[in-house]
Amino acid sequence: MGRKKLEIKRIENKSSRQITFSKRRNGLIEKARQLSVLCDASVALLVVSASGKLYSFSSGDNLVKILDRYGKQHADDLKALDIQSKALNYGPHHELLELVESKLVGSNVNNVSADTLVQLEEHFETALSVTRAKKKELMLKLVENLKEKEKLLKAENQVLASQMKKNHHVGAEAEMEISPAGQISDNLPVTLPLLN
Repeated sequence: MGRKKLEIKRIENKSSRQITFSKRRNGLIEKARQLSVLCDASVALLVVSASGKLYSFSSGDNLVKILDRYGKQHADDLKALDIQSKALNYGPHHELLELVESKLVGSNVNNVSADTLVQLEEHFETALSVTRAKKKELMLKLVENLKEKEKLLKAENQVLASQMKKNHHVGAEAEMEISPAGQISDNLPVTLPLLN
């Protein structure tokens, strides 16, 4: 008899959910250990339960070393994610400009605290980072589009060059026709001796 296929959805019964979590967590840790031993890989595993309890496993290297290596290799991705999350918190740029205008216009300038100015500076830096990231993304897309166009133009150029070669070759053969008088017409007349 086979096992019944389990539908993957949240388990409603709390005690069943806890038992399943415990069993599957232990199974996951065992699979991570096996992967480490079989493939000589550095494996780090973090599991956080619904109650907030942290479970971790690391093989070979220390967990902190593995996470540091991950952080160094994916620093740009992590920085981009941080910028995106900040962008979501600060909203569109026009809202930022309205905020600055309300804080710094007219008689309010003298009443602005240092903390408010620091917050505004952070908002500007974040907005600038988001803008630069978007600009970089758009420029990379543009470069990709231009590379695609270059490939298409090169392919078209090769087709046209091969057609020109073919036409030139056919035209050269047409000029090399032999005339009835015994001459080959190739812009230079050549006379063949006649045998009696």
